[in-house]
Amino acid sequence: MTWEGSVSIEKYDVAIVGYGPVGALLALELADSDLRVVILERSCEPVELPRAVGLDGESVRAFQRLGFGDLVAGICQPPREIDQVLFANSRREPIFGATMPKVGEHGWRDVAFFDQPELEALLRELVAKDDRIDVLFGHEVKQIEQDRNGVELQSMCLDNGTEVQRLVSYAVGCDGASSFVREHLGIAWESLGYDQDWLVVDVTQGPDANLPLATMQVCDPERLTTYVCVKDPNRRWEFQLLEGETREEMLRPEKIQSLLDPWTARDNYEIRRAAVYQFHAATAGCWQVGRVFLAGDAAHQTPPFLGQGLNAGFRDAVNLGWKIPMVESGLCDARLLETYQRERDAHAKELVEWAVAIGRLMETLAAREAGKPDPYPADEGSGYGQRRTAPPLRGGVLMMEQCREKTVPIGCMLRQPSVRGDDGAVHRLDEVFGSSFTAVARKASDLVLGLEAEGVLERLGGRVVCLEDLVVVEGELDRVFDTHAALILRPDRYIFGVVDDDWNLDALVLELGRKMALK
Repeated sequence: MTWEGSVSIEKYDVAIVGYGPVGALLALELADSDLRVVILERSCEPVELPRAVGLDGESVRAFQRLGFGDLVAGICQPPREIDQVLFANSRREPIFGATMPKVGEHGWRDVAFFDQPELEALLRELVAKDDRIDVLFGHEVKQIEQDRNGVELQSMCLDNGTEVQRLVSYAVGCDGASSFVREHLGIAWESLGYDQDWLVVDVTQGPDANLPLATMQVCDPERLTTYVCVKDPNRRWEFQLLEGETREEMLRPEKIQSLLDPWTARDNYEIRRAAVYQFHAATAGCWQVGRVFLAGDAAHQTPPFLGQGLNAGFRDAVNLGWKIPMVESGLCDARLLETYQRERDAHAKELVEWAVAIGRLMETLAAREAGKPDPYPADEGSGYGQRRTAPPLRGGVLMMEQCREKTVPIGCMLRQPSVRGDDGAVHRLDEVFGSSFTAVARKASDLVLGLEAEGVLERLGGRVVCLEDLVVVEGELDRVFDTHAALILRPDRYIFGVVDDDWNLDALVLELGRKMALK
């Protein structure tokens, strides 16, 4: 493969197309494994407008494993006296809802609001400090070719027209919903049946705005509305467009003012952004073509009712972030990377379905207030959440053979309490586990491995951790240890498998090596 007219050739381990938060986290993950990364970003301008507004505990936990958890949490809205998420009627009276705990099962808050320009500035600062990552602004990718040995990307510097060829082992498209990488690969969207136009309005409130401190799904028969109590002093509304309303009409200042009038006086806020979006529910038909992958909005789109669009993208980055280095180092066969789509696609689809279920629940509650029949069957969306903060993984590098009983949490993340060790220091549990695979048990006697299994775990960079000398000081240990003597955790803290009547720890470790395509 050659590029005619190229003026230079540069080599990296991984190229990332797109420099949003997902691309930044992926770069940090890969660099943490000592890979050389190049990020190609078409825009030269920093992000100045709010888009994503909520981080979940799993996302902050991902940054924690890189040593940045406190930094990321530090730019989020501090806990309020009461953090509530409610479904409300047209008068904004609660129908039902939940109060968010100060600390969730991941050792961080389940939902923490942030301002995207602040997050992107922080991530770019962290990337800039890592000399294993090069960032090229104003570089537009024009062509991608690949063979069995690698990927060639041709990009153009928009400032001077110079074309540059880059040779990499792998490339990842983190370039958003209108992804060039996805279109170049010929990958189509698979619609999940929800496309609606909504007006999104972000404001900075004044001291006399007196706006609610609860995030609300307002199930008003006249117009569905979402109000998000994002990071102070900002607030967000999402207004569903009614039949016949146009984008141009909704963006008129007088129209926006009329929609905000029931909430606060016009001199109590300044508008930061107003835009009409079509909320989509879709995933890419394919997440990998050879050595090129999709991640983030390039791979999935979701209505914003769950606040999971960016968080799902961070999960993509984490998944590739620990698998690519294991293949690139020669430790594992490339078949390991085929598990990326198997793990992420089903998970993303289920998250999108949960978000759609919230939209349909809003429609149902609005119809009931108006005295109309339910627009959806009674069981539609009734399983939303299933008492979990996110769906489990349902395939890939997991002991799915153990999922005969629904109570076995294969593919779920292990709870992360804060613990005190023998030295008296308090740590979040992941800090005790390290950054790779971990065999965990309550008692040291349940962590004895044979020579072959010990060798496999050692080759994977894994370790064994006994919990009996750790004292929980906040949160609680995962209840899986009530019924299983030991388990194996993946680097992303999903449970690979548990010791049971059919699988002892040695057998689990050996099966892990097989599923990892360990060479």
